[in-house]
Formats: sequence, C-alpha cells, structure tokens
Amino acid sequence: MQQLLETAEKIRTMEIRGAGRIAVAAATALRDYVRELQVSSLEEFEAKVLEAAAILVDTRPTAVSLPNAVMLTTRYDASTVEEAREQIIANADKFIERAKKALETIAQIGAKRLKDGDVVMTHCNSHAALAIIKAAHKQGKNIRVYTTESRPRRQGFITIRELNETGIQTTLIVDSAVRIFMKEVDVVIVGADSITANGALVNKIGTSQLALAAKEARVNFISAAETYKFHPMTVMGDMIEIEDRSADEVIDPKIIAELPNVKVRNPAFDVTPSEYIDLIVTEVGAFPPSMAFVVIRDYLGLELMEDMKETA
Repeated sequence: MQQLLETAEKIRTMEIRGAGRIAVAAATALRDYVRELQVSSLEEFEAKVLEAAAILVDTRPTAVSLPNAVMLTTRYDASTVEEAREQIIANADKFIERAKKALETIAQIGAKRLKDGDVVMTHCNSHAALAIIKAAHKQGKNIRVYTTESRPRRQGFITIRELNETGIQTTLIVDSAVRIFMKEVDVVIVGADSITANGALVNKIGTSQLALAAKEARVNFISAAETYKFHPMTVMGDMIEIEDRSADEVIDPKIIAELPNVKVRNPAFDVTPSEYIDLIVTEVGAFPPSMAFVVIRDYLGLELMEDMKETA
C-alpha cells in the first residue's frame, strides 16, 4: 500500500502531471498493489481494491483519465482471489500498452494535419499534442511553435525543453499574449483532461482563451485526446468538477495574509465549448466534437458508465 500511497501523493501534488501520465501511473500502481496483496477471502480482496481505487481517484477530481483507468483496470469476474488478481494485472498491462500505442497513433494521425512551414500554438504540457508536433517534425516538415507559460505551474517550461531537445524552433510567450501572436499561427493544438458527451473540452486553465482567440482569428483549433479521456458519466448529465487548487501556487501565503480583503482563486481547468473546437484527434481517428458520444459508446463502452454509477 505504501507504494500506491506515494503514487497518489505524486498525482495530488502534480509531481506526476498530465492526464495520460496520471492514468498510466494509476494503472501501474494498482497492478503492483494487487500483485503483493495478501488477503484471506475474495470479499477482503475486493474491499482492499476498492479502497486503493478510491485513494487514487480522489487525488484529482477533473481529469477523467484517472477514474477511467482505475475502472478499466479493476474490473474482473472471478471466483477466487488469484483469478481476480490475474485479471487486474492483465487489465493494467493492457491499459498501459493501449495508452502507449494510442499516443503513437495520435501522433501519426495528427501530423497529417500539419503542413511544411506551419506555425503551431500549444498550451501547458500535453504528451498527445507534443507527439503530433514531434511526428510532423520527424517527417521533415519545418514546424515552428509558440507555447504559453501556462501559469501558475508553468508547465510551458517543460514543453520548451522537450521541443528544444527535439530541435524544433519554439517561442515562449506569457498566457495573456496569445491573441497578439495568434495572427502568426496556422493551427492551435492542445491536449485534454476530459471531453464531455457533447464535445466540450476540459483542459488546463487558459485553454478556452486560446480557443476564443483562434476562433476570432479564423485559426483551426485541435484537441489531441486518447479515447480514455472521454467522460462516460456526462451522458447521464453529470457535471465535471473543476479542481480549485491552493492559493499558494499563485502568491506567497505571507503576502496574502497581509491582505485581509483579498482572496485568491486558482482553478486548474476551464471548459471550451464544442463550437470552438474544429477537430478532436484520437487513436481511432480525427473527427468533429459532435462525435464525442460515439466514442463513449463504441470505444469506452456504456458498461464502463454503469460501473462508474455503481461506485459513485
């Protein structure tokens, strides 16, 4: 359990960040946990697995990749502890391999949308979005990138290091400068933390600002998202909780303590309406946001939604 608790803490504190990486970390933690779990009955095994799953899911309320990964990993139909253990380990290995292949496929599909000489704007630090950009660069296309700082955690600093190491010409800009530079951009590519049944995108705070600026400037806006980032429960009308993080990420607590009439809000995500999104690139193809329900139905399966309802 200690290793799983350490993984949960790393997810909570954003030492492990990014929806895809969070999902893989959770599946890995559960696999390793059940591999060593010693119990006397199937009932005890189930109780321990549910406890571990809840610990992981509770760390980050917005990124649906986390509960989806946990649900897909912990599903089993067994009559003995060993059968249940083997199924969960197999589920985790399957999910981890699926995530890896999904990223590779998204890169190849998305790269087809980029032309030689294109200027791309991106936000935060999305493995899926960067995979597309890197794939286009590897194909010999001359791609230049604008990336935002992505305050307050400044994930953009991670992005510029990755792109620099790949040899891609990159310009770092402050978040509030996106409209100034949008006139030089051919396409915006961002990741996704959750996608709803109606095709709305929940992603790093500031994403909706990019989408609005892109729409006004007539620049295509693309989200790169593995299918496990689609949110089954939104089919039933559930709202996605937007995580509010500590004010300490924004301002020194000593300063705010001196300002009794000031409060700080630090939402980690925002929602981009589907009408501002031109395309969602997944491992099963690229399509408009209006097709989001089809992904939930055909690639996640409505039975996953039933599992999530039972544990809600």
